[in-house]
Amino acid sequence: MKRLWAAIVAIVAVAVSGCGYNDIQRQDEGVTAAWSEVVNQYQRRADLIPNLVETVKGFAQQEKDVFIQVTEARSRAGQVKVTPEMLNDPAALQKFQQAQGDLSSALSRLLVVVERYPELKSDKNFLELQAQLEGTENRIGVARNRYIKSVQDYNVLVREFPVNLTAMVFGYKTKANFTVENERAIQTAPKVDFGKPGEKK
Repeated sequence: MKRLWAAIVAIVAVAVSGCGYNDIQRQDEGVTAAWSEVVNQYQRRADLIPNLVETVKGFAQQEKDVFIQVTEARSRAGQVKVTPEMLNDPAALQKFQQAQGDLSSALSRLLVVVERYPELKSDKNFLELQAQLEGTENRIGVARNRYIKSVQDYNVLVREFPVNLTAMVFGYKTKANFTVENERAIQTAPKVDFGKPGEKK
């Protein structure tokens, strides 16, 4: 009896490994990990914004409307509940993208304000925040591109024969990816290069 069970287990193991089940698992985990990094980098940006707003506000109190726009956009982005299930829900991912795109736009308007205040551009705190923001925007771009690639690889895998049969049996479907429209908006990162202190632009 033990030999029979051992044989059955061996047959099942060979069948599962040969039908792409393990590949689906690896790709699925890869997508989840890539998505976590995207979310982490967007959160890092969100964490920088309050200090950035306060620093700019110290030099440009009259720019109240811009501060409000940034604060509200950050709040809306933070209200989007991020869950692993979002990866299988195009509408939820679209909402996330829209909120992040709106925040990018508001942040860009804030940084345009800085051009009007030369003394702000040479402030130590602002320069440190500028460097952190620039680095974070770069990391967002890298993380987002990795996620896009991992989703593309996963989606191709679960559509291929005979893996598509395994995916259908176990309920694995293609995952949502960044849409062209929102990808274009999000890729337009806020410009944070204000030159060196005292440098004329």
